[in-house]
Amino acid sequence: MNILEFKNSLSQINEVIITLPNGNSVPPHFHVTELGIVSKDYIDCGGTIRKEKVANFQLWNADDIEHRIKPQKIIDIIEIAEHSLGLENLDIEVEYQSDTIGKYGLEFTGGKFQLSPTLTDCLAKDKCGIPEKPKTVLNPSSCDSTSGCC
Repeated sequence: MNILEFKNSLSQINEVIITLPNGNSVPPHFHVTELGIVSKDYIDCGGTIRKEKVANFQLWNADDIEHRIKPQKIIDIIEIAEHSLGLENLDIEVEYQSDTIGKYGLEFTGGKFQLSPTLTDCLAKDKCGIPEKPKTVLNPSSCDSTSGCC
Protein backbone atom coordinates (compact mmCIF):
# COMPACT_ATOMS: atom_id res chain seq x y z
CA MET A 1 0.00 0.00 0.00
CA ASN A 2 1.25 3.47 -0.77
CA ILE A 3 0.50 6.83 0.87
CA LEU A 4 -2.36 7.77 -1.45
CA GLU A 5 -4.04 4.38 -1.02
CA PHE A 6 -3.62 4.70 2.76
CA LYS A 7 -5.20 8.16 2.85
CA ASN A 8 -8.08 6.98 0.65
CA SER A 9 -8.65 3.95 2.90
CA LEU A 10 -8.56 6.12 6.03
CA SER A 11 -11.19 8.43 4.54
CA GLN A 12 -13.61 5.46 4.25
CA ILE A 13 -13.62 4.48 7.94
CA ASN A 14 -14.57 5.91 11.33
CA GLU A 15 -12.31 3.70 13.44
CA VAL A 16 -8.74 2.49 12.83
CA ILE A 17 -8.45 -1.26 13.37
CA ILE A 18 -5.13 -2.97 12.65
CA THR A 19 -4.56 -6.72 12.69
CA LEU A 20 -1.20 -8.48 12.94
CA PRO A 21 -0.27 -11.38 10.63
CA ASN A 22 -0.92 -13.88 13.46
CA GLY A 23 -4.53 -12.66 13.74
CA ASN A 24 -4.06 -10.65 16.95
CA SER A 25 -5.04 -7.00 16.91
CA VAL A 26 -2.87 -4.01 17.58
CA PRO A 27 -4.40 -2.58 20.78
CA PRO A 28 -6.90 0.15 19.85
CA HIS A 29 -5.05 2.68 22.03
CA PHE A 30 -1.95 2.69 19.78
CA HIS A 31 -0.17 5.92 18.83
CA VAL A 32 1.50 6.83 15.54
CA THR A 33 4.79 7.99 17.10
CA GLU A 34 6.72 8.56 13.89
CA LEU A 35 6.18 9.07 10.19
CA GLY A 36 9.37 9.32 8.23
CA ILE A 37 11.05 8.75 4.92
CA VAL A 38 13.57 5.93 5.07
CA SER A 39 16.14 5.77 2.28
CA LYS A 40 18.42 2.79 1.89
CA ASP A 41 21.39 2.69 -0.49
CA TYR A 42 23.10 -0.68 -0.59
CA ILE A 43 24.93 -3.23 -2.67
CA ASP A 44 23.52 -6.72 -3.00
CA CYS A 45 25.56 -9.93 -2.87
CA GLY A 46 25.89 -9.89 -6.66
CA GLY A 47 27.47 -6.44 -6.71
CA THR A 48 24.44 -4.46 -7.92
CA ILE A 49 23.97 -1.07 -6.28
CA ARG A 50 20.37 -0.54 -5.22
CA LYS A 51 18.28 2.26 -3.72
CA GLU A 52 15.00 2.01 -1.83
CA LYS A 53 12.79 4.64 -0.26
CA VAL A 54 9.69 3.99 1.87
CA ALA A 55 7.33 5.91 4.11
CA ASN A 56 7.83 4.49 7.60
CA PHE A 57 5.11 4.60 10.24
CA GLN A 58 5.96 3.59 13.80
CA LEU A 59 3.13 2.35 16.03
CA TRP A 60 3.43 2.35 19.80
CA ASN A 61 1.18 1.35 22.70
CA ALA A 62 1.10 3.41 25.86
CA ASP A 63 -0.64 2.96 29.19
CA ASP A 64 -3.36 5.44 28.25
CA ILE A 65 -5.86 2.78 27.23
CA GLU A 66 -8.56 5.38 26.57
CA HIS A 67 -6.53 6.84 23.65
CA ARG A 68 -8.05 6.24 20.21
CA ILE A 69 -6.46 7.79 17.14
CA LYS A 70 -9.02 8.85 14.56
CA PRO A 71 -8.54 8.29 10.83
CA GLN A 72 -8.51 12.06 10.19
CA LYS A 73 -5.68 12.54 12.70
CA ILE A 74 -3.51 10.09 10.72
CA ILE A 75 -4.42 11.90 7.49
CA ASP A 76 -3.39 15.19 9.18
CA ILE A 77 -0.03 13.67 10.19
CA ILE A 78 0.52 12.50 6.60
CA GLU A 79 -0.32 15.93 5.20
CA ILE A 80 2.12 17.62 7.59
CA ALA A 81 4.82 15.18 6.41
CA GLU A 82 3.93 15.89 2.77
CA HIS A 83 4.49 19.61 3.34
CA SER A 84 7.37 19.60 5.81
CA LEU A 85 9.33 16.50 4.72
CA GLY A 86 8.38 16.41 1.04
CA LEU A 87 6.73 13.01 1.59
CA GLU A 88 5.91 11.47 -1.78
CA ASN A 89 3.46 8.72 -2.68
CA LEU A 90 5.82 6.04 -1.36
CA ASP A 91 5.12 2.46 -0.39
CA ILE A 92 4.43 2.12 3.34
CA GLU A 93 6.40 0.17 5.88
CA VAL A 94 5.03 -0.15 9.43
CA GLU A 95 7.20 -0.70 12.49
CA TYR A 96 5.50 -2.37 15.43
CA GLN A 97 6.94 -3.67 18.69
CA SER A 98 6.56 -7.36 19.43
CA ASP A 99 9.54 -9.38 20.66
CA THR A 100 11.64 -6.85 18.75
CA ILE A 101 10.74 -4.11 16.31
CA GLY A 102 9.04 -5.82 13.38
CA LYS A 103 8.69 -4.34 9.91
CA TYR A 104 5.46 -5.00 8.07
CA GLY A 105 3.66 -4.13 4.88
CA LEU A 106 0.13 -2.71 5.06
CA GLU A 107 -3.07 -3.88 3.39
CA PHE A 108 -6.70 -2.75 3.66
CA THR A 109 -9.49 -5.34 3.57
CA GLY A 110 -13.05 -5.22 4.80
CA GLY A 111 -12.68 -1.82 6.48
CA LYS A 112 -9.64 -2.95 8.52
CA PHE A 113 -5.90 -2.64 8.09
CA GLN A 114 -3.76 -5.76 8.08
CA LEU A 115 -0.05 -5.74 8.80
CA SER A 116 1.52 -8.11 6.28
CA PRO A 117 4.77 -9.99 6.78
CA THR A 118 7.88 -8.83 4.98
CA LEU A 119 10.58 -11.27 3.91
CA THR A 120 14.26 -11.20 3.18
CA ASP A 121 15.43 -12.49 -0.19
CA CYS A 122 18.56 -12.88 -2.26
CA LEU A 123 18.36 -10.26 -5.01
CA ALA A 124 21.14 -11.82 -7.09
CA LYS A 125 20.17 -15.49 -7.26
CA ASP A 126 21.58 -15.78 -10.76
CA LYS A 127 25.00 -14.55 -9.59
CA CYS A 128 24.98 -16.62 -6.38
CA GLY A 129 24.18 -19.89 -8.15
CA ILE A 130 20.81 -20.26 -6.45
CA PRO A 131 18.42 -22.03 -8.84
CA GLU A 132 15.01 -20.53 -9.42
CA LYS A 133 12.16 -22.61 -8.02
CA PRO A 134 10.51 -24.75 -10.71
CA LYS A 135 7.21 -23.46 -11.99
CA THR A 136 4.10 -25.33 -10.96
CA VAL A 137 2.23 -26.94 -13.83
CA LEU A 138 -1.53 -26.57 -13.47
CA ASN A 139 -2.41 -29.23 -16.03
CA PRO A 140 0.17 -32.06 -15.90
CA SER A 141 -1.32 -33.78 -18.94
CA SER A 142 -0.23 -30.87 -21.11
CA CYS A 143 3.39 -30.96 -19.88
CA ASP A 144 5.99 -31.44 -22.56
CA SER A 145 8.75 -33.72 -21.23
CA THR A 146 11.36 -31.65 -23.08
CA SER A 147 10.30 -28.39 -21.39
CA GLY A 148 12.12 -29.13 -18.12
CA CYS A 149 8.95 -28.55 -16.10
CA CYS A 150 8.13 -32.21 -15.41
